[in-house]
Amino acid sequence: MKLVKSLLLGSAAGLTVVAGANAADLPIKKAAPVEYVRVCSAYGAGFFYIPGTDTCLRVSGRARFEATYSQGYTRNANSGDLMGYRGLGRLNLDARTQTAYGTLRAFVRFELASRTGAYLKSGTQERNGNAFSATGVDTFNRVQQYVNVDKAFIQFAGLTAGRAASFYDFYAHDFEMIGTSLGSDVASTNLLAYTATFGNGFSATLSVEDPNFRKNPLFGTAVAGNLASQFIVFGNNGNLSPVLATNPAGAVVGEAFYDLRQTSRMPDFVGVLRYDSAWGSAQLSAAVHELNAGNAASVLGFNGVALPAGSAIAPRVNSEYGWAVQAGVKINMPFIAPGDTLYLQGSYGEGAQLYTGYSQYIGTYTASAGNAPGAAFGTFFTDAAVNPLTGKMELSTSWTVVGSYLHYWTPEWRSAIIGSYGEMSFGSTSRNLLGGLNFNGLGNPVNSNASFLFSPALRDTSQIVAGASLIWSPVKDLDIGVEGLYNRVDIKNGRVFDANKGATAALAAGVNANGQPVTAAGAVLATTNYADTFQVRMRVQRDF
Repeated sequence: MKLVKSLLLGSAAGLTVVAGANAADLPIKKAAPVEYVRVCSAYGAGFFYIPGTDTCLRVSGRARFEATYSQGYTRNANSGDLMGYRGLGRLNLDARTQTAYGTLRAFVRFELASRTGAYLKSGTQERNGNAFSATGVDTFNRVQQYVNVDKAFIQFAGLTAGRAASFYDFYAHDFEMIGTSLGSDVASTNLLAYTATFGNGFSATLSVEDPNFRKNPLFGTAVAGNLASQFIVFGNNGNLSPVLATNPAGAVVGEAFYDLRQTSRMPDFVGVLRYDSAWGSAQLSAAVHELNAGNAASVLGFNGVALPAGSAIAPRVNSEYGWAVQAGVKINMPFIAPGDTLYLQGSYGEGAQLYTGYSQYIGTYTASAGNAPGAAFGTFFTDAAVNPLTGKMELSTSWTVVGSYLHYWTPEWRSAIIGSYGEMSFGSTSRNLLGGLNFNGLGNPVNSNASFLFSPALRDTSQIVAGASLIWSPVKDLDIGVEGLYNRVDIKNGRVFDANKGATAALAAGVNANGQPVTAAGAVLATTNYADTFQVRMRVQRDF
């Protein structure tokens, strides 16, 4: 037994030595060091270092549900929606790196949304290329998908380059859900800007901006060869405007029809002076915006027949420059309640309606629109009309003022009160000339007097938008709220056809002894001098 025990112990010892020798011969593989994500505190909460770099990144976003009810007056065609819904998703990426010249920043924001129904399916977003509509029988004109690179800009040493909010804007609907008080708010445009900081809160910015997001159509109603429709038909047959054509001797022989669709020739130039302090901010903005037209698309005699080459001279429609100025102040009011803030802003422009924001509620990037489905008339927003005698653009004027006050009842409950007013004027010269420049073969007007007198085209208007909201934030970054607003447009002089009651220029045959428009059978057509509407919206929103 002692012999067996000794053999077993010896064998075990031998195996141990052999195993150790074999293990010593194997290469030793070191584990790769683990690089944990590090917090970056240089730029505020939420930033972290991208592994392997000295760049700090913050990822944030938003999820939102909205439902709205808005007034409507029609069930015709694709109209009639009173309710609308929207689901929206937002993703923000904010990357910053410290350099010898200061912070190098890149910011990107993507927004995607599904919109349906009244006032949440946005014609404005389709017109500027941010959305596309469904095409089904029941979904066309009421279901829309929204895809947008809302922001994509670089900031470095005072330079801002990329897609960003216009530097002209100040208040920009900061306290609103519906975001339709009168005032400029171009959240996404392409620009190249430089900001100089002077210290003590003062700064100045010069920005060169994409003009396409500030273009409203010029007024053009003519249909070449269909002279009777030059004033009473709008927007269905192109965007032409007539100007009298002469022969080489200077005698008027016909009309030249100019294509008023604008091209991109010059950027918009924006200048800003700003002051920021503990009490709030103040800003003065100015902008210059080019308006241009193409050459004559056709030259016709008064009988609607093309004139022989060289027999008529068409005057050139020269470019004009619209402009706008804006002043705003933001006042922090913690002495009433922590977080309370007041905005006051006013803007005036000529040939630059999208800088004053007069069309903000009703709809931009269109020459005219109603403030509700089946509205009594369309409100006009064109930047200029071409004088048919001289070929010179006559610029429209517009101005708006807005005040918005945010009040915290408690840290969880807050409200905003919004009020705005504006006016838009075209002057009588272009309207009267375009209304009268409709000729038959004898050179006499063919439009009925009623069609011109009661047309809403190029009518001076005033507008108010006022509203209030109540928002509950039970936990941080969660908002549940409701907002309502009222809109009214007034014709500043005279009356217009009430389309809500079936009255249009096409039905007018003349004016009776009481100055009312009538049909050929003598029936009086309805007229009005205002149109109003309201809208209510609720929202549930989570930011992260």
